[in-house]
Amino acid sequence: MLVIPTPERTRGVAESRFSITPSQILDSIPKAVATAPNPSLKTVEALQPHSTALRRELGIADLALAQILIVIVPEFFGTAVKAGPSHVVLWLLAILLFFIPQALVVAHLNRLMPLEGGLYEWARLAFGDGLGFLVAWNIWLDTTVQVSQIALVATTYIAYAFGPNAAWIASSPGLLVGASILLIAGMMLVARLGLSVGKWVSNTGSIFTVLILGILIVMPFFHARRGTLPHYNPLPLVLPPLTLFSLSVFSKMTFGALSGFEIVAIFAGESRNPGRNLARSILFTAPLIALLYILGTSAILAFVSPDAIDVIGPIPQALSRGFGVFGVAGPLASIAILLLLLNYLCSYTLYFSSNTRLPLVAGWDYLLPSWFSVLHARYRTPINSILFMGGVALAASTAVLIGAKNQEAFTLLQIWAWTFYGLAYLALFAIPLFAPKQKGIRPALWLRVGAAAAFAVTLLFVLLSVLPVVPVASKWKYSLKIALVVLGVNLLGWMIYRAGQRKTEGG
Repeated sequence: MLVIPTPERTRGVAESRFSITPSQILDSIPKAVATAPNPSLKTVEALQPHSTALRRELGIADLALAQILIVIVPEFFGTAVKAGPSHVVLWLLAILLFFIPQALVVAHLNRLMPLEGGLYEWARLAFGDGLGFLVAWNIWLDTTVQVSQIALVATTYIAYAFGPNAAWIASSPGLLVGASILLIAGMMLVARLGLSVGKWVSNTGSIFTVLILGILIVMPFFHARRGTLPHYNPLPLVLPPLTLFSLSVFSKMTFGALSGFEIVAIFAGESRNPGRNLARSILFTAPLIALLYILGTSAILAFVSPDAIDVIGPIPQALSRGFGVFGVAGPLASIAILLLLLNYLCSYTLYFSSNTRLPLVAGWDYLLPSWFSVLHARYRTPINSILFMGGVALAASTAVLIGAKNQEAFTLLQIWAWTFYGLAYLALFAIPLFAPKQKGIRPALWLRVGAAAAFAVTLLFVLLSVLPVVPVASKWKYSLKIALVVLGVNLLGWMIYRAGQRKTEGG
């Protein structure tokens, strides 16, 4: 049931402030960000009657672990290391201006609208079917490109784990194609079996991610105590220089590393008590994620200088140097690399499953053919949407493998994906700012101020995405490619939406 806080409930929280419990505090935070009840949003069953056919597999522990797996992206530690000792100040600014507003906005919107499809449904109910469809379109495109890298990432990490003699693994065309087929088939199988299996995949990846980061964070303290590290300050407060480079690093740290809370909300219809548990999972995990990013970056800097950092594998690089003192760098670094590969495989599997839910819900809303909404008779998963996503992911992985032979082409694919995601995030923060008042979605003023700050940071990331980060033949042609593709793909999405509308109106 969709529970929207009433003034009576808010007063009740205030009146019990002298005998409040931790549980009441957690309950009151997401309720406090909501404003007037929305008479048009009655219950989940009224908005999504089809969602009752889904299995509610995710509890609060599953949601919390999924948040950690989605939000923590290992390669962005390398991006943060590029900032040197000023990374702590940049992380704190990113947390204040983006991470905290994002967490509260997602908790607020999901509290009001705990619906399968998450941000797609929030945008649709706030601004209409057309914008909702484009938000889903951009999320779907971003996730598809991300998932299509799975073979490239897997073979690269395996090559790193087994040393120089295994370098051929990451460059063998036949092996890359075979790995793509095998891994995408595996993701399709997990998605078909549903979250009763998928949650254990994501839980495992999340636990191992925290374990590896915990070892990394402790290692410099151990070295400092032994005297092998002369000085270690995990929280240096150094102001960053006011340069375009620092601004670029900041935008990537902020949006790339700290986004993702809304992805788990896509599974609201498959979660137990989603309006309450998703907000709680965010409040539990946000401080942990922030701490892991800050202390993890400091730990890497203890062993690797900013100019020597491997931005693809910063954590294995730091662990190998840290363990090298004990003469066991090779085996332990290999284990660390394989465990980090597990993080990617598990997160991509979760991404894949989330992407199959968007066509499912769009089918419920008559924005796509009902074919996408067919559920498996036994597992209650969108079987046709899974087949479609698998085919597209395999085709996209071929494009990624072709692009990977050229650094500029591969970077373009990455930037396109992240820019699509940035556009969806602009819609996320626009909802509390610009949704019509009668919708009853707008939060209190202080949260709207936070949403405005996060909107500005996201817009900065989108605008800076057109600037090349690798050497290119022509900067203006590179920027033009990014802009034209992003605009062209969104125009295509709008045409698909309008074609569907015309068919519905004429049918």
